[in-house]
Amino acid sequence: MTSMVSRRSTVSALALLAAAGLTTGAPARAETVLNVGIGTQDTTTNTATVGVVVRQLKLIEKHLPKTGKYADVKIKLDWQNFTSGPPVTNGMMAGKLQFGAMGDYPLVVNGYTFQNNPESRSRLIAVAAYNLHGSGNGIVVNKETDAFSFDDLKGKVVSVPFGSAAHGMVLKALQDKGYPQTFFRLVNQSPEVGSTNLQEKKIDAHADFVPFAELLPFRGFARKVFDGVETNLPTWHGVVVRTDFAEKYPEIVDAYLQAILDAQAWVKADPKRAAEQIAAWTGTDKEVVYIFLGPGGIMTIDPTLKSPLIDAAKEDVKVLQKLDRVKEFDVASWVDDAPLRRAFATRGLDYEAQRASTANYEVSGEDGFCKKPITDPRKAGEIWEKDGDILPYASAACTLGAVNDLKSKGREINVAYVFDTSRGIKLFAKEAFYVVDGSEIAPFLLKRDAEAAAAKSGAKVLPYDEAVKAAVAGG
Repeated sequence: MTSMVSRRSTVSALALLAAAGLTTGAPARAETVLNVGIGTQDTTTNTATVGVVVRQLKLIEKHLPKTGKYADVKIKLDWQNFTSGPPVTNGMMAGKLQFGAMGDYPLVVNGYTFQNNPESRSRLIAVAAYNLHGSGNGIVVNKETDAFSFDDLKGKVVSVPFGSAAHGMVLKALQDKGYPQTFFRLVNQSPEVGSTNLQEKKIDAHADFVPFAELLPFRGFARKVFDGVETNLPTWHGVVVRTDFAEKYPEIVDAYLQAILDAQAWVKADPKRAAEQIAAWTGTDKEVVYIFLGPGGIMTIDPTLKSPLIDAAKEDVKVLQKLDRVKEFDVASWVDDAPLRRAFATRGLDYEAQRASTANYEVSGEDGFCKKPITDPRKAGEIWEKDGDILPYASAACTLGAVNDLKSKGREINVAYVFDTSRGIKLFAKEAFYVVDGSEIAPFLLKRDAEAAAAKSGAKVLPYDEAVKAAVAGG
């Protein structure tokens, strides 16, 4: 009996010494496998450079630490894909995920939820992409219905992924308009379910986040009746991390941030290739990926934690408080850009300069139809030829003129892009409203903006097909 107790004591002592890294001989191996859970949303185009691109190109692996306390540790990345943000927070709360990528409202709820977690908090450490005007979220209807505006949805059935950025947009729109929560019947449906039900006319409208408000019209069965720009609040996606993990493994946090910087550079280096690859990985049409992440895209790819986005998060809190969804939440203390600052410093990049800038990378080059250089990118346009290149044009008139020219030569196009005249937001040319005044052609995202502009000059508002006919000579 005595020898057995002694043997157990010896084994326990050795185990304690090994855990402390104090045994002699072979190096201590307190951890042989470290699982790192990362929650992403592959079909949410905004998160591509913090999710699917990083995963598919194995960019974190290039930066993972391999020396010091990691010398004998195998780091296993556990990527988990979701269709919206709330399940990511559930996984983080359960300790199954250490990182999470999601939209603005879900991010705020994530930070608020972790306030009551005794084991850890969460911190916002990076932005994936953003639109300062709020475009990206939207409400669409089946194009065969007679609804053309938010007000036309009164008493209708509208689906939205509950807890998502789009849900927040809908709630804010109702508050802004002074409408009750019962203005329409809001039901919880994932993007995939909502899209199918809209096409089959089982619901009257579907509200969703990037890319669905553009994707469903692009696929030909939907029409946008409300755009997030009408809430006058930026929309964005970002990355949060559990603080217990970040404090213990700051080198892995850095590896992820370095990978995000790599992914963003990869997209900008060849946006056509990036759109095609992301389309292959996610099933989202390449033309839709490009309108968000290409030059002058709806979304600006930038990881820095900018003041307008943090201010928008504070407004999100107010929206949720009015609905009694959250109580007190200090956004400023939740934001932590120190790891990202270190990642920038490692690369010799100026974090403050980039944080202060809201510039995107832009359409550039020579217009082959109007024979002039592109000098104002947000008045330009592009045409993606079928099985060919993406061609730049100096203006909307030149773009639509080139559509005519290419068709007359028997060349097919996948899609044309133009920019909203009032906000500079990239649009599918077929979905825009055009104010045509002689040789001047001005595209608009919102019909009401086009009508207001036309009223000032006495011009006409034309749909795409008629605007193309009016642009035979270019401009």
